[in-house]
Amino acid sequence: MRVVSIKEMRDIESKVVNEYKFDESLIIENVGIQGAHNLKELLIENDFSYEVVFLIGKGNNGADGMAIARHLQNMGFRTRAFIFFSDEECKPELKKQIDIAQNFGVPVNFIESASQLSSYFDQMGSEVVVDALFGTGVQLPLSNFLYEVIEVVNEQAYFTVSIDMPSGVNGDSGLMSGKAIKAECTFAIGFAKQGYYVADGARHTGEVKIINIGLPEEFNLKGNKFLLKPEQMVELVGKRDKFADKKVFGHSLVLGGSHGLTGAAALTSLASLKVGSGLVTAATWEPQYQELIPRLVPEIMTGYLPLDVNKWDPLIKDLNKYSSIVVGPGLARSSRARRLVLEVLNNYDGPVVLDADAINVLNIKEDKDVFTLRNAPTVLTPHFGEFSKFSGISREELALNPLTHLKSLINRINCTVVLKGPCTYLGCSDGSTYFNYYPNDGMATGGVGDVLAGILGGLLGQEVSLRSKDKLIHRYDTFNRTVAVAIYLHSVAGKYAAQELGVRTMSAKSIIDFLPKAFDVLDDDMDRIKKGQ
Repeated sequence: MRVVSIKEMRDIESKVVNEYKFDESLIIENVGIQGAHNLKELLIENDFSYEVVFLIGKGNNGADGMAIARHLQNMGFRTRAFIFFSDEECKPELKKQIDIAQNFGVPVNFIESASQLSSYFDQMGSEVVVDALFGTGVQLPLSNFLYEVIEVVNEQAYFTVSIDMPSGVNGDSGLMSGKAIKAECTFAIGFAKQGYYVADGARHTGEVKIINIGLPEEFNLKGNKFLLKPEQMVELVGKRDKFADKKVFGHSLVLGGSHGLTGAAALTSLASLKVGSGLVTAATWEPQYQELIPRLVPEIMTGYLPLDVNKWDPLIKDLNKYSSIVVGPGLARSSRARRLVLEVLNNYDGPVVLDADAINVLNIKEDKDVFTLRNAPTVLTPHFGEFSKFSGISREELALNPLTHLKSLINRINCTVVLKGPCTYLGCSDGSTYFNYYPNDGMATGGVGDVLAGILGGLLGQEVSLRSKDKLIHRYDTFNRTVAVAIYLHSVAGKYAAQELGVRTMSAKSIIDFLPKAFDVLDDDMDRIKKGQ
């Protein structure tokens, strides 16, 4: 599913008007019909029965809201429109929609103060408010009057639906200035907007429902930003051979663990095993070897890393017997750890996952060439703090513009980067970015990133083509889609762990325990996609 910037959406709208001969009225009518049907489903599903209140701005977003109100009224629901601008300020298309809606029996009131809206809520109550004030056309900051309106809505509305963008949030950056509507659901017109998934937008958008406005199919296939969905994984799932032996399913090596942190390596190793790896080996520093052993299940093989780097030659020579390597979980931030990470990157010709301390001990200024010269696929899995340290970008600047900085880093190192957060961004070296929007506070706990690293290592180790001599750009296609599968499984397992155990009591290990359920969900998705449902 495509994600667009505001400029991309405007270019699409311009093209459908100029080349496909759509006009504003047709687009608004399509929004009205589809939006009303979506809203009807929401009202019935939640047993809402009060009058549905529409907050109407002065432009086309307001016109969209009026069209939805009209169709909903025609379906037998009670609606009311509050307009927050004078008649002189309203655009011609909006005036047209107001006239039509009134003819269908939609009550329309012009509001001059936030207290009028508050009084209505006090007297009549309201279950559902539809925000059609600005959409993506908002110019920040807003007036004090409109900030007061937003405050009333956020305090008194039970369930808010925003049309295209929560009012007060920038559609590209996701930033707000002052206050913004906090929606439980946002109806995306045509395509999801990137502002839903960054900065303040991620906290204000709620569930996203796409309104199909009849755009030509060609626009779905273009662009370089997408929601992470099972459709991207269909060629990579269900390929196991019932007659194969364990060597066919890869041998993953996990390098990590240090004093007090061997649990990180243990979680990574177990996650790698539980996604179907034929063999898994966990290796830690020699002094922590005895600390690691009791934390592992018996199926996982073990090894240790001598503290004396002069004894590393046999280890380095053996690296290429493994089908994937994960390095970093609990590794420690030392010069010795840095040396190990560089040795892996320089001497191993298979897929590498760099996580946690493997990222912390490197930096873009000193180590850029290590990545650009490496002729094998690599993925870095930083959270915002690790990304900041590695790239030299402050956390504040990164939070304001994560997509720009993500793409900039990828262009410099030519690797895949998974920037982890409530919305995780998968940035690929071909310029595409995937948004994995699965906010889950149960996953804000130690070890969750280690589990993702293990899932990545296990799945990547099973892809034989990643060790081929094919051009790196071609190997990255399979590599990136496998990374997408790993992120998806991690999120789905976390979702079911939270549902079954609760967000307070689930742990990183719980995600591993719910991987079977995640695979079942993914298999069901694959069956549905293949059947064309």
